[in-house]
Amino acid sequence: MQDLSKLPFTTKRELAEDQHANTPFGRNHSYPESSYIRYHQTSGTSGRPLKVLDTKESWDWWQDCWLEVLRSAGVTSNDRLFLAFSFGPFIGFWAAYEAAKKAGALVIPGGRQSSVDRLYSIIGNQVNVLLCTPSYALHLAEVAEQQGIDCRQSSVHTIITAGEPGGSMPSVRSRIESLWGARLYDHVGMTEMGAYGYSCSEQNGIHVNERQFLAEVVDPVTLQPASEGEKGELVLTYLERYGFPLIRYRTGDMVENNSKPCSCGNLFRFFPGGIIGRSDDMVIVRGVNIFPQSIEAIVREFAQVVEFRIVYTTIEEMNQVIIQVESPVDIVNELSVRLRERIGLRIDVELAEAGTLPRFEMKSRRVLDLRAKKTC
Repeated sequence: MQDLSKLPFTTKRELAEDQHANTPFGRNHSYPESSYIRYHQTSGTSGRPLKVLDTKESWDWWQDCWLEVLRSAGVTSNDRLFLAFSFGPFIGFWAAYEAAKKAGALVIPGGRQSSVDRLYSIIGNQVNVLLCTPSYALHLAEVAEQQGIDCRQSSVHTIITAGEPGGSMPSVRSRIESLWGARLYDHVGMTEMGAYGYSCSEQNGIHVNERQFLAEVVDPVTLQPASEGEKGELVLTYLERYGFPLIRYRTGDMVENNSKPCSCGNLFRFFPGGIIGRSDDMVIVRGVNIFPQSIEAIVREFAQVVEFRIVYTTIEEMNQVIIQVESPVDIVNELSVRLRERIGLRIDVELAEAGTLPRFEMKSRRVLDLRAKKTC
């Protein structure tokens, strides 16, 4: 690991610029194009979508990484898995599908179905493991309530979340588990890096799959190693994805640097609280560093909040933040007080009319940035 630190970092921006200059796939490939069998691309939520190709060997590696996720959640050949998403170029659930096959489980896809259709498929096929984003698990429960369906009476006993932070947040996890009467296991990964982490029976953070990944935590500004207990950016190097090599890749995921093992007995590197934010999502409001995930963790402590949105705006040349919520009016003041106590500044809370805020199947986009753009 000491020798690894002598090598330069790799960034997503470098990969994107390379693909723009060398269309369509860029130059970060070890073999001729004829060796590649799988095409994937990122969601593009933080810019131009990044395209990634995999060889057969690399795709097998992806399956093995996801198999570790399934095993950590206790999935066996006796389970029936429902994949609540539409199949497209997003890699995560394709890999989950392949890994579930490898585990011998029965896989039931939910592509091209409405939320109502998916609910009835889950119930009618007696599904016991649900794979989806945290946002969609909450949305499905909301739709179920509208249909007079109690998700807690379904056969689902395990939920595996992916695609966005949330599954490791105690308030989000508790909310989902309460609505479904199931245990939630989180998973973290990215198209260009792989399924690198998963939660365990303790459900209080994320383990890095050190069979396949080398992990570092650095200060995102100085790029020096973060101290024990400090928040820093996760840097990863994978070992067996030979067709798309990435060395010291700056993931943008923020974690708490930790060298102590998890109490579950797994000796792989453990990050308490999982992914606590994204380095590129941080906004400074009146001198306070704010991550959307920190706000969501507080908002989700209020079960009455059906949906919410974070709005950044500029007032008198200063950044401000407003939280819009679909909820009863009587929790607005209490939520405002709790946000001030925990975040450290006053945040306005506004009521939104029921059903007016966006719902999400894949990665959520609960941040609306209306800040004034500075000009030269």
